[in-house]
Amino acid sequence: MMDERATVTVPRLIELDALRGFALGGILLVNIELMSNPAGFADGPAIALLQALFHNKFYVLFSFLFGYSLTMQFRSAERAGASALARTARRCLALMAVGLAHVVFFFTGDVLFGYGAVGLTLLALSRIRPRTALWLAGVMYGIGAAGIALVGILGGEQTVDPDETARILGIVRDGWGTAAEWRWELFVDRLPFFLLFGLFNVLPLFLIGFAAGKARLLENPDRYLPVLPRIQVIGFTVGLPISALAAITHWLPLRALTPLADPLLAAAYAATLLRIIRRRPEVAEVFAPAGKIAATTYITQSVVTAFLFTGYGFAFAGRLGDWTVMAVAVAIYAAQLAAARLWTRHYRYGPIEWVLRAVTYGPKQLRAAGSVAP
Repeated sequence: MMDERATVTVPRLIELDALRGFALGGILLVNIELMSNPAGFADGPAIALLQALFHNKFYVLFSFLFGYSLTMQFRSAERAGASALARTARRCLALMAVGLAHVVFFFTGDVLFGYGAVGLTLLALSRIRPRTALWLAGVMYGIGAAGIALVGILGGEQTVDPDETARILGIVRDGWGTAAEWRWELFVDRLPFFLLFGLFNVLPLFLIGFAAGKARLLENPDRYLPVLPRIQVIGFTVGLPISALAAITHWLPLRALTPLADPLLAAAYAATLLRIIRRRPEVAEVFAPAGKIAATTYITQSVVTAFLFTGYGFAFAGRLGDWTVMAVAVAIYAAQLAAARLWTRHYRYGPIEWVLRAVTYGPKQLRAAGSVAP
């Protein structure tokens, strides 16, 4: 029989789930650009809107929440008398496995593999103090932002090769085997840069979330509510203008500042949602169900868009207008919010969460995870 201690969990935070579910909408709007056309959107209002308000904002929020959630998993393991490091290592390895399947069969822009890999790195820093974590995050993110800015300035404007675009579109619209081979080769080619980006851009965000989680910041509204207006002011008066002007003008010095502006705007989004939830608690119920099954929601986005845009289904890649693609993203997300609400009324976890828990806690947990939600 499975040790009862293995299933002890800490209470869920509806605010955390709501923020995660909210972030998934922004992530879909960004990802569907490349899902619908590997060359991305054409220059114009649609891509400018995405770059100003969505690009590199919602993965920032999602990464912060991942780091925060790790501290809750540690606490759950401590209550169960289990090894937090062993549990988290197994979970990270499972994320990497799911991410590899995702990147090969559905989407080249997968984040789960990177989250798993960077999560393993974070384990080495699990005993770090919150203040030290924030200092380290600031230094590492500063180095990463400087590197991205330098590459952007030296690289200048990137041109799109029509012949290469046509070749990739043909691959994407082709059968699953050809496309899977191309995605794997692309993943392997980009892996060194991907890991370097994860180390200097994603890990700092994990560390900030980890520090907030150790301080239990989101578990005490009286601590974080007073600072939310200030976060909104900074994000919307500093982060938003820089991001918007960089998207509209393409001026390289402004674009070099976007790695610093993006987290400010992401924080402002989060602060706005938290303040709304405080006044209207029912708003949390709109986003929280999707956040509870975030991995399933994320993978489902790729499954649906793959059916729409690749050879799995209609092969619409490169054949729909940019605004139409964005409308499709909004429709998919709205359907996911409704579906997640219905699912979580009957089940504690989504299908991907079942797999992750089975690896984390042991095979018997897979059967336990399918029980009806209380």
